[in-house]
Amino acid sequence: RSSMKQPPTKTEMSRFNISAEEDAASPPQVSENRVHFPVFFPNSQFADMDAAENQNFLPEHNLGKKKYETEYHQGHTSFGMSVFNLSNAIMGSGILGLSYAMANTGIALFVILLVAVAIFSLYSVHLLLKTANEGGALVYEQLGYKAFGMPGKLAASCSITMQNIGAMSSYLYIVKYELPIVIQAFLGSSNGEWYTNGDYLVLLVSLVIILPLSLLRNLGYLGYTSGLSLLCMVFFLIVVIIKKFDIPCPLSTGEALNDTIKALNVNLSQLNTVDYSEDTCTPKYFVFNSQTVYAVPILTFAFVCHPSILPMYEELKDRSRKKMQGVANVSFLAMFLMYLLAALFGYLTFNAHVEPEMLHTYSKVFKTDVVLLIVRLAVLAAVTLTVPVVLFPIRTSVNQLLCASKDFNWIRHIIITVVLLTGTNILVIFVPTIRDIFGFIGASAAAMLIFILPSAFYIKLVKKESMKSVQKIGATAFLLLGFLVMIGSMTLIILDWIHNAVASPDTHADGH
Repeated sequence: RSSMKQPPTKTEMSRFNISAEEDAASPPQVSENRVHFPVFFPNSQFADMDAAENQNFLPEHNLGKKKYETEYHQGHTSFGMSVFNLSNAIMGSGILGLSYAMANTGIALFVILLVAVAIFSLYSVHLLLKTANEGGALVYEQLGYKAFGMPGKLAASCSITMQNIGAMSSYLYIVKYELPIVIQAFLGSSNGEWYTNGDYLVLLVSLVIILPLSLLRNLGYLGYTSGLSLLCMVFFLIVVIIKKFDIPCPLSTGEALNDTIKALNVNLSQLNTVDYSEDTCTPKYFVFNSQTVYAVPILTFAFVCHPSILPMYEELKDRSRKKMQGVANVSFLAMFLMYLLAALFGYLTFNAHVEPEMLHTYSKVFKTDVVLLIVRLAVLAAVTLTVPVVLFPIRTSVNQLLCASKDFNWIRHIIITVVLLTGTNILVIFVPTIRDIFGFIGASAAAMLIFILPSAFYIKLVKKESMKSVQKIGATAFLLLGFLVMIGSMTLIILDWIHNAVASPDTHADGH
C-alpha cells in the first residue's frame, strides 16, 4: 500500500527527473497550482527549521559557493491528516495474515517479533528522514542515485516494484478467495460453475474493472479509496473481536465444511498447516514448526510504508524532521495496536485451524453470515479499486528505467500496464497460497526497504558523522541485521518450499 498517496499523473514521468548534477538555481517547475523546486537544502543549517522566513532566505555568502533557490514548495497537509495518510499506507492486506503468523509462533513470541519489527521500522524511518535532509532529495530512488549511482537507483526501484507487485498480488488473492464465497452466498449453492472459480473471477475482475482504471493517466482520485480500505479494516477488526465470542471451540468439521471446501477447490492439507498433538483450543505461547519461518516476513510485509514516507514528508505543513517522525510514531502505534488485536482475536477464535488469509477462515463456520458478507463486500470493493493505485508507481519506475527521456506514449503506457497486470494474475493463479507471497516479498523487497536501503543510504550520504560515531555504528549494525533477516528468511522459506515439493509433488495441481 505504499503507493496509495501518489502525486497527480502529470508528474508520473517526471518524479524521478531530479538529477544529481542539477543546479539548484534552475527555475522552479510550475505544475497546476504547485511549484516544485529541485533541491531541499542539503547540509544547510536550516534543514530542520520550521520558520518560513528561515526556509525562504539564505545568507548571501552561501550563494557564492553553491546556489540555492530562495524558496521551495511548502507542504499543506496537517499533522492529523498526515497520520491518517501514513496509517493508510501502512495498513494493507498484511493484516489478514497476522493470525496465521501468531498460530505458528505462539502469542508471546509473536508479540516480541511484532514489537521488534515495529521499532526497527520506526528506526529506518528516522534514518530515511535524516538522509533525505542531508542528501537533498525527497524521492527514494533519487536517494539511491545520489548514494550509489545507477545501481542504487535500480536497487530502490526494483525493491519498490517488488513490494508493490506483492501488494497487488495480495489484493488479487483476496478477490480469488472471497468473491466465490460472496457469489455462493447470493446463489445459495454451487455446482462448480465457472463463476464460482476463483481463478476465473480474478481474470474477469482484472479485465473488466482493474485494467480500465489502470489505463487512466490520472489516478489521483483513486487515492480516496485508501480511506475506504482503512475503514474496511477497522470494521474487519471489530467483527473479528465480536466473532471470537460467537464461534465455539472446537470447530465443527462436519459434511457442511467439507462441501464448502470442495466447492471452493481448496486443498484441505493447506488449510490446517498447524498441527498440535494436544488440545487445539488451548492457546500456545511459544510455537516452532515448519511454518514459523514465515512469521518475520509476514510481519515485515505488514509494516512496509517507506516509499510513501518521503512524498508525505514533502507535503507536510511546516515540515521538519521531528514533526514527520512524530507522524510516523503515532501512525505506527495505531497500526501496532490494530495488528495485535486482529492477530490475537483471530488466533483465539480458530487456534490451530487459522488459515494464511484470515477472512477465508470464517467460511468454515459461517456460510451465509450477513455481517461477514458485508465485511467481504467492503474489503473486495476496497482492494479492487486499490490495485490500479498500487500499479501506478510500478509503471512509473519501469517508464523511468526504460525511457525516461521520452514523451508520454499511449502504446507504451498500455503495453506496460497489460504486462504488469498479466504477470500479477499469473502469479496469483499459480502460486499455491497467499502465505508464499507474504513470505517471499517480506523476506526480499520489504527487508530491503526497511533494513538495508535506509541504513546504506544513511552511511553513504550523511557526511557530517564519522564512521566511529554512535549513529553510524547503529546504522551499520542495522544494515547487517537486514542482510541477516533477508538471507536467513529466504533460505528457510526456500528450504520449506523444497521440502513441500518433495513431500507432496501434486498438491498444487488445482492452482490453489
